[in-house]
Amino acid sequence: MAGETVKTLWLLHGVNLDMLGRREPAQYGVLTLPELEAYVVECAAARGLATRCHQTNHEGELVEKIHEIVREGADAVIVNPGAWTHYSYALRDALEMVAAPIAEVHLSAIEDREEWRRHSVIADLAAVRVSGKGPEGYAEAVAALADIIQREEHE
Repeated sequence: MAGETVKTLWLLHGVNLDMLGRREPAQYGVLTLPELEAYVVECAAARGLATRCHQTNHEGELVEKIHEIVREGADAVIVNPGAWTHYSYALRDALEMVAAPIAEVHLSAIEDREEWRRHSVIADLAAVRVSGKGPEGYAEAVAALADIIQREEHE
């Protein structure tokens, strides 16, 4: 694959996801965030994608990171905003500027949880949505995004 440009996947995690492995393991699993990120990096590398990861508990910081991605470019984005999924129009507005395909991923099945968790303000921006499949949901999102990138290259 000499001469091929490496594609970049951004993996963005929002509020409280730094507490994976400690926070409600029955709901979110036992993997820590570094373990989950390493898993995604491995899945993405197998599909020819270089992964850059970012997690924050500060909404404005995540918006700033998305602005950076808009300015610098990316080939795909996976985002799990945590609770911001349900009400952050600032995050939605920032993601709307991303030119790359976006996957919205949730470890738990948000549609089967509390009523307030069932609505996503970013759902319509996502080319791929995966919920309730644990870490495997991230692998599914990586594969789907890699397929989208490949299709777009051949159009």
